[in-house]
Amino acid sequence: MKKLSFLLIFSLLLFTACKKDHVDATTTQTLQSSINDMASSLTTIKQIKFNEALYILKTFGVEAEGDVNELKALGQLINGKKVPEILSMADQVAQKNGIEWASTAPPSLGEMNIFGDESAKESDPNDVRATSLNIATRLSGDTGNGATSLQIIPRLVDNAGKPIAFTGAALETTLEVFSNGIKLSTAKNLMLDNNFRGFNLKFSSLLASKIVDNKIDITVSVKTTAKTFKMSKIGLDVNPNALRVPEVPKTDSTTIIEDPNAVIDPNNPTGITPGTVTDPNTTPTPPKQPVADPKSTVSKFLNNVSSQNLKAAFDASSNPSWGSYESFSNPTSGFGSVKNVSVKNITTNASNPNVSSVSATYDVTDKNGKTTSLRATFGLKNVNGEWKISSYKINP
Repeated sequence: MKKLSFLLIFSLLLFTACKKDHVDATTTQTLQSSINDMASSLTTIKQIKFNEALYILKTFGVEAEGDVNELKALGQLINGKKVPEILSMADQVAQKNGIEWASTAPPSLGEMNIFGDESAKESDPNDVRATSLNIATRLSGDTGNGATSLQIIPRLVDNAGKPIAFTGAALETTLEVFSNGIKLSTAKNLMLDNNFRGFNLKFSSLLASKIVDNKIDITVSVKTTAKTFKMSKIGLDVNPNALRVPEVPKTDSTTIIEDPNAVIDPNNPTGITPGTVTDPNTTPTPPKQPVADPKSTVSKFLNNVSSQNLKAAFDASSNPSWGSYESFSNPTSGFGSVKNVSVKNITTNASNPNVSSVSATYDVTDKNGKTTSLRATFGLKNVNGEWKISSYKINP
């Protein structure tokens, strides 16, 4: 009898020891198993809040399309995390997305199960009976230079177009913003009742270069248990003065780095290293004279940058301030950010067989559509009979 009791106690201890207290996202099965283990150690109220936290993170904390991909992304996000950490992460995501939810508040989202089906239950708060969806929009935030945002308020309505009354739901509501058929952004929130405050779309979140004719299209969808309601509005005006226009990347050096070969040392005007023995019978070989005009080199350089033939543009230079080709062609901080160059004028300031100075006036359009007028001075040096750009300065 004692032996039987010992084996029973041992098996119970073994079962308890196998329960996981952290998320194991190795597979979908281990993810569900570990979450079930973690939930089983909580009180009933804590289990509900834990499930709500997982729903918040799956819906708003990851970027993925479809339930399967959202579940995989959620697993990667919370892998190795324990219950307090998951609750804290959900608090942060809810606050960031303006969702009225907190891990310390009473249960508010009904029965949440990220692994279960979404069939209606007898007391399913998300089984909201509506006929259609309406959207109201209004400009807001005018500070004297036009509106800075667009308020978008969806409402579930009945056959007569009147808002229906419901509470305690957690309807996943999605806003998609387009311009000229191109999706610009997606936002999500939870509609808890029909007093939902909607979305506040800040114009500063939209790139000016992506907006066509200063108009956007929006689509809002609200997901109930039985149906997903969707409505779009086309051709909404935006304030072009409030759109985001990124600064032109700084790709230039404002200091001319002179070619060392063009500088004459007053203490050694001959350029001969002291101690060097020269043969008086040897005639020095004069440097090969460039055939092309230095203006031609600058013109080709700007044309290559404009056509994004950056390798050819880089090969036409010998400028230490531009660094490596990777730095030169960087799409954020280098010439890779340039979309187009429109040359207005190129003139030669001074030239001799070894060095030359060329001025150029041109317009640069970056890949965000912003155009900047520049007046630059190019320093060039003779390298084996070819002009190479050795310095570059933007003039005021």
